[in-house]
Amino acid sequence: MQVYLDNNATTMVDPLVVEAMTPFFSELYGNPNSLHKFGTASHPAISKAIDQVYTALNASDADDIVFTSCATESNNWVLQSIVTDLVRHGEKNHIVTTEVEHPSILSTCRFLEEQGVKVTYLPVNDQGVVEVSTVKSFITDKTALVSIMWASNETGMINPIKEIGAICKEKGVLFHSDAVQAVGKIPVDLEDVHVDFLSMSAHKFHGPKGIGALYIKNSQKLTPLLHGGEHMGGRRSGTLNVPSIVGMGKAIELATVNIKETAAKIRAQRDRLEDAILELSDTFVVGDRENRTPNTILISIKGVEGEGMLWDLNNGQIGASTGSACASEDLEANTVMLAIGADNELAHTGIRLSLSRFTTDSEIDYTIAHFKNAVGRLRAISSSFAKVQPTPGGEVQECELHHH
Repeated sequence: MQVYLDNNATTMVDPLVVEAMTPFFSELYGNPNSLHKFGTASHPAISKAIDQVYTALNASDADDIVFTSCATESNNWVLQSIVTDLVRHGEKNHIVTTEVEHPSILSTCRFLEEQGVKVTYLPVNDQGVVEVSTVKSFITDKTALVSIMWASNETGMINPIKEIGAICKEKGVLFHSDAVQAVGKIPVDLEDVHVDFLSMSAHKFHGPKGIGALYIKNSQKLTPLLHGGEHMGGRRSGTLNVPSIVGMGKAIELATVNIKETAAKIRAQRDRLEDAILELSDTFVVGDRENRTPNTILISIKGVEGEGMLWDLNNGQIGASTGSACASEDLEANTVMLAIGADNELAHTGIRLSLSRFTTDSEIDYTIAHFKNAVGRLRAISSSFAKVQPTPGGEVQECELHHH
């Protein structure tokens, strides 16, 4: 049996999405900006896809939704535009974000710091959640933007977006949320929360890769990241990726039409898997499951380094992931686990399991059995063997592997 439990990284494309996209590869293939019928024939499908995204997010007609290549582009667009519009004009020079954002936010912020922008990276609590009071205390009259993810890609923990949005509105500060791990997994109602900009990617909710979108509240000004033609109302240049736009519209509709019922089914499977693994000694899951996206588990197993566990799962045809680049402490540990206070050793043991609506009960049964056997094997290896390492002076010494 093959079991895919890395759905926070990407998802399979729903067969119904593939079916909706297919005509736009070799039948309705015209450039939608062309005036002839080959181009205009795709307009109804594009309009439908836009409507599907609006409906799924409960966006207002006054708002704008622009298709991009992915959330990384959307995130870069927002942050770099804010710098162009506010910082470079001398009005404001400060961005507030968190230590645990996606690299597309953190790397962009570091780039902007090189341009003279001041960035505050907020800590998170032991649940991996940023606290509202912390956000409020770091907003100043020089703050141009607050950018905080809706839900963590690592832990699935959900940030208090509604409360943070209310503070930003009160302070007159723009608010952006990377909602990649929220859209299609939990209800995202843009009439219920105050968010100026929201990023999403279709491949996280069973749509195609290479297509995303940016929500812009009240169609407010945002300097384009890409310059060229007048595509997407002049907001984002480049010939429209019609098949993928159609696919994203269909995917977000399928992901949100019965979202509460679907989430309940996935949550039940996740909890059963989580409970079974927690029966093992010296294991713990990061974050309260009630404030977590219904599909996500970040679990640590003392004495079992993440890379070894990932290798064993892969041998059992189970796809999972780890934030640890290697078992060596010289390489990167799971940064989210370090941020919530885990020690360096424990931060190398994290394994992320992320389900989808296509995950079956039999796959959960198989994973539970294989996971438990794998932990037993790897702990036995860790207990039985030592590795030999040269010291800086050239001597050879015996070092025990991590053992609990």
